[in-house]
Amino acid sequence: MKITKVYTRTGDQGTTSLVGGVRVSKASLRLDAYGTVDELSSHIGLLIAMLGSDEQTKLLKRIQNTLFNVGTHLATDAKQTELLSSARLPQGEVAYMEQQIDDINNSLNSSQGFILPGGSQEAAQAHVCRTVCRRAERCIIALAETAEIGDEILQYMNRLSDYLFVLAKKINFNKHIGENLWENACK
Repeated sequence: MKITKVYTRTGDQGTTSLVGGVRVSKASLRLDAYGTVDELSSHIGLLIAMLGSDEQTKLLKRIQNTLFNVGTHLATDAKQTELLSSARLPQGEVAYMEQQIDDINNSLNSSQGFILPGGSQEAAQAHVCRTVCRRAERCIIALAETAEIGDEILQYMNRLSDYLFVLAKKINFNKHIGENLWENACK
C-alpha cells in the first residue's frame, strides 16, 4: 500500500474512519484500544533499536507485525464491517508465544519475590513494553464489553505481556545483572 498523502484533513473535527469507512470519535474506546497497541509497537521498536542484532530481535519484529493484525481487528467494527484476513492473528500465534515464554523461563533461575522493573536499560525498556501491553489489554477488555472482539486477541495480549516480563529477566540474566526484588514483600 503506497501512502501518497500523510494528511487528509478529514479528522480535523475530532473523528476518524474505521476499517470500512465508519466514522467515530477519536476519543472512543476503540481508538484508545488500537492507539495503545500502536504505542506498544513503538516501544517495542525502541527496544529493538536498543538490542541491535540480539537473538530476540527477530521475534520482536514478528510481534510488531502481529500487533498490526491486532490493531486492524480493533479498527474494524465487526457489527458493521466484515473482518479482513489482516484483522486476524496468524494461526497458532498464541501457542507460539506460550512456547517462547516457556523456553525463556526454563533457561532462567526462578525468582523468589516480586521483581522491580530495571536492571539494564534494555530490560527496563522491556518492562515499559510490558506495562503498556497491560494497559492495551485493559483497553481491549473495556472495548469488548460493548463490541465484538475475538478471544484470540485477548489471549495474545495476555501472553505478550508475560513474554515481555520473561524477556526483561532474560536480558538482565544475559548481561549478568541480578533481579531487583521488592524488599517490603508482605511485611
